[in-house]
Amino acid sequence: MRDASPRPLALPCRPGRPCAQAGQEPGEKPPACRTQAYKWAVNLRAARQFHAREGGLQVPRQHVEELTEPDGTVTEVKLGQFVDNTRRRAAKLNQDRRQELGALGMRW
Repeated sequence: MRDASPRPLALPCRPGRPCAQAGQEPGEKPPACRTQAYKWAVNLRAARQFHAREGGLQVPRQHVEELTEPDGTVTEVKLGQFVDNTRRRAAKLNQDRRQELGALGMRW
């Protein structure tokens, strides 16, 4: 069983190349690459958790939200950066994603 220490999301992988992670044991299978849809789902989950606790999405830029996974591990999500970047790139978001964040009271 892994320890419950926070871990950052894996960096995006290039197609055809395995993901490498620092501290990986020799011969250990590399972790699966994270897709954009997976990253969106994790960030949205963190936003929902923050909204439920704080009542809004006024997230400080440096805020890191900790999500506890079903297996007991903790994932750190840079929620402040996600919200700030999403606001700046709002014109590029598809309608479904805008609605998901709008339901949480996202200020555009």
